[in-house]
Amino acid sequence: MSDADLRFWFDPVCPFAWMTSKWVRMVGEQRQYAVEWRFISLRLLNAHVDYDAHFPPEYEAGHTAGLRLLRVAARARAEHGPEAVGRLYEALGARVFEVPAQPGDESRRGTRAFVEPALADAGLPSELAGALDDGSWDAQIQAETDEALALTGKDVGTPILQFRPPDGVAFFGPVISRLPAEDEAVQLWDHVVGLASFPGFAELKRSLRERPQLPAFGVRPGEAGAEEDWHGGSRRQKR
Repeated sequence: MSDADLRFWFDPVCPFAWMTSKWVRMVGEQRQYAVEWRFISLRLLNAHVDYDAHFPPEYEAGHTAGLRLLRVAARARAEHGPEAVGRLYEALGARVFEVPAQPGDESRRGTRAFVEPALADAGLPSELAGALDDGSWDAQIQAETDEALALTGKDVGTPILQFRPPDGVAFFGPVISRLPAEDEAVQLWDHVVGLASFPGFAELKRSLRERPQLPAFGVRPGEAGAEEDWHGGSRRQKR
């Protein structure tokens, strides 16, 4: 049996995974949840997709950067234990999403100049950045991506969560565009758990999403982002 109360599969460049992870951390502090952070790569997930035909222009560079960052996270876990992944994800997410976006961010996120300060913030050594170019970690990342999809089916994105692993229910999401207030976080979470715990529950879905309430998207606290239509967990240009 797993010691974790929750498994959370993430790609560090997915804004909705980041928003949900912030909510999960809030709930975890109030409920003393142990979270196991696992890897799912949007670049590997879309390896068969023609990016030029299906995605906005910045997506391929962004997803590739996400895979490079996951290599660093995989090495961090191997050398410093699973708790290092949560710290590194938190440091990476703050640098990706909690600052205003700049031109070229998608490619810059896969570089040493980006990842080394995040490693320092997470209390990890800078030499872990050597994994950015090390494709030997990809088999492990692919295996965890496949593990997540085996629990949910393939028409999903990130995040993927599993309650009471390894045998509990798993699903894509919850996808949220705004972070709940501290005193609302657990109540909202309990609604999700209640629905997911019903053995016959399969899906509750809406493809229209607000742009997430994050500085990287120019959406300030108290504002609602513009709605966009997403498919399969991504803002595709065509199906």
